[in-house]
Amino acid sequence: MLALFDLDNTLIDRLAAFERWAAAFAAERGLGAGAAAWLVAADADGSVPMEVFFARVRERFGLPEPAAELWRAYRARLPHLVRCRPEVLSGLDRLRAAGWTVGIVTNGAADNQTGKIHRSGLATRVDGWAISAAEGIGKPDARLFALAAARCGRSLDGGGWMVGDDAVNDVAGGHGAGLRTIWIDRREELARRGIEAPPPPASPPDRVVGDVLAAIGLLLDLA
Repeated sequence: MLALFDLDNTLIDRLAAFERWAAAFAAERGLGAGAAAWLVAADADGSVPMEVFFARVRERFGLPEPAAELWRAYRARLPHLVRCRPEVLSGLDRLRAAGWTVGIVTNGAADNQTGKIHRSGLATRVDGWAISAAEGIGKPDARLFALAAARCGRSLDGGGWMVGDDAVNDVAGGHGAGLRTIWIDRREELARRGIEAPPPPASPPDRVVGDVLAAIGLLLDLA
């Protein structure tokens, strides 16, 4: 039994880590009141490419460094700010103890995502992972799901499950790879934080939950 998980805002709270980074970045550089909130809004829950985001940041605040340098510094810092809840880590342990093969399939920069996986404690809780920048292929391309399965010593031939919060990358991508899907619906969370949520999946996921712990519970019930 194969279970693949998205990383950002699925296994880890990327938004909370970004909010911590934004507060520190604004304070360290003396950007003034409202700067941290502007950074969070401009990031749009990670939907804006970071090269574009940092070009806008540089222009908005008149920063001297090139956008690429700001992006590199962010990638070095963010893995230190991410958290994976202990109950999520123990849930992954229970999945593997129940016979599941567990992997991570994520889009993003290789150094940033690898750092998050290791510093959050996830590296020892999963069987393998595939990162888009490291593989030269991104979700929703089915080949990245196949590579993630291969990193876990499995293939997609026997099917499996994909768990994630992104309607296109995780739900449509998972279905395209022949996987059943669990969509983490974050619309209420994003509304509370004043962030506009993207549209829900165009094709229905197999299950809908509010967070990753509920998804783990569903998978354990199938074991």
